[in-house]
Amino acid sequence: MSIFLNKDNKVIVQGITGGEGTKHTALMLKAGTQVVGGVNARKAGTTVTHGDVELPVFGTVAEAIETTGADVSIVFVPPAFAKDAVVEAIEAGIPLVVVITEGIPAQDAAEFWALAKSKGGATRIIGPNCPGIITPGESLVGITPNNITGKGPIGLVSKSGTLTYQMMFELRDLGFSTAIGIGGDPVIGTTHIDALEAFENDPETKAIVMIGEIGGDAEERAADFIKAHVTKPVVGYVAGFTAPEGKTMGHAGAIVSGSAGTAQAKKEALEAAGVKVGKTPSETAALLREVYGQLAG
Repeated sequence: MSIFLNKDNKVIVQGITGGEGTKHTALMLKAGTQVVGGVNARKAGTTVTHGDVELPVFGTVAEAIETTGADVSIVFVPPAFAKDAVVEAIEAGIPLVVVITEGIPAQDAAEFWALAKSKGGATRIIGPNCPGIITPGESLVGITPNNITGKGPIGLVSKSGTLTYQMMFELRDLGFSTAIGIGGDPVIGTTHIDALEAFENDPETKAIVMIGEIGGDAEERAADFIKAHVTKPVVGYVAGFTAPEGKTMGHAGAIVSGSAGTAQAKKEALEAAGVKVGKTPSETAALLREVYGQLAG
């Protein structure tokens, strides 16, 4: 099993003819993803070729869905045009849209998030500014390297792309059901809580790694959710223990005000919910091995 993505999903690429779209379409195909076409209004009716695969380019998401049966879209569109692309995907009713684009204004992200919400959440948004989602051995929708790890019993949800990859590497011998990078912007579609709930309900996921970072209160809210609803072991890591107070660090959402949002405050909230928190990614991986060993033992 997996969450949100499996080998049966049919994927379209919005921005398939651009540099990033071209590169990552090739890598997604190599990972076994069922990419069935792309969208670029200016190049509708043409095709793009990757090895022996020829993919049609459609003028609209709706047309792509109608012709291919696509149920997932990935957005590789520059920030200025990303909102329109995501809105188009939501209006077309696609069940999952993964927004890779970095630098989308928070106002734009808030608008497409609100649109998805107003339609009853029929479209799940992952991102923006994220590495996407991978179910190893089945499907990759995003930019996560496909060869880090194989299938296994660990679920991973992370705000950080590079820390997603590091944790997958650290635990590559165990393997993952699904690894999802939710992005570190102030407004994101899928949250830690959404992923935790899905992993809790997935019979193949036996233990969960959650990676957060300084800023906001997403990790504190996740801690409350874990306390109330998650029965599986969760280990955590919070990036930013050495960050100076009041500075924006890396991700736009990573700004600390007072003690709220600090790595220490998040660590304490998670530990109060029974989550073991590592001070480094390697220590976190070791904690996960420990709790998984107890399960398997």
